Formats: sequence, C-alpha cells, structure tokens
Amino acid sequence: MRSILNDADTKTVANALQGVLVTLIDLSLVGKQAHWMLRGPEFKGIHEHLDLIIDAARLHSDAVAERMVTIGAPADGRAAAVAADSAIAEYPAGFITTAQTVSLVSDALHTTIAGLRKGIAAVEKPDPVSQDLLIGIAAELEKHLWLLQSRES
Repeated sequence: MRSILNDADTKTVANALQGVLVTLIDLSLVGKQAHWMLRGPEFKGIHEHLDLIIDAARLHSDAVAERMVTIGAPADGRAAAVAADSAIAEYPAGFITTAQTVSLVSDALHTTIAGLRKGIAAVEKPDPVSQDLLIGIAAELEKHLWLLQSRES
C-alpha cells in the first residue's frame, strides 16, 4: 500500500483525528440522549435542532474515520474507546428541562469544537487535507453552537 504521509506524520495526524472521532461519536450519543429526554418550553424547536446536531456529528465522524483509513491509520469508534477517550462530560440520566438541555448540549458542542481546534493546529503542517476537513467540521458545529446558545436566557 502506498502511504500518503510518512510514518511520523501519519502517527501525528492519526492521534489528532482519533481524538476528534471519539468526541464526535460521543456528541451524537449525547445529542440523542438529550433528544429523547427533553421536556419543557420550546420542545419542538430544540428537539428538531438536536436532530440536526446528531446528523452532523454522525456524518462528520464517518468522514474523520474514513480520512484515518485513507492515510493508513486504523479508526477506533468502539464504545469502549468512546467511553475512555471522549472529552465530553457524561450526560445526566432521566428527563432534562429544555433550559438544562440547551446548556448541557452547548457544553458538549463547545468541548467538541475545542478538540477540533486542537486537531486543526496539530495537523496543519503534516496534513493540510486533514486540517481542511477539521476546519469544515468546526465551522458547522460552531454555527450549531451559536444557534443553540441563542435559546439561552
């Protein structure tokens, strides 16, 4: 198999992408839990926005995993890897008010974006293609964060 990057660059990029991958997977899981347990005012709008965030997280986690494989690195999206390595705080069990949901999901988005920005910096020199991918993901999630936070009082 022909390598796109040298071994050292592959390792650097793979480490950055793996951190993003598990956090995106966790974001989709947090979003789904929030989607199911949401209660209160503005239910429908928040419920529907959570679907958009979930869809984005799932789509982008697939793109990140495929990029890892493209550069010759294994992607690990197993539940154990996500539980061990995601930077997102554990989402509470049970029903959650809309106000709490907006705050908790905003925190999860903020954490995900911080990880993306760290990854963007890490892959800048060794792999501008991966950097471009991460920049696009960050831009979309930053917009979701803005829209969700606009619901906070």
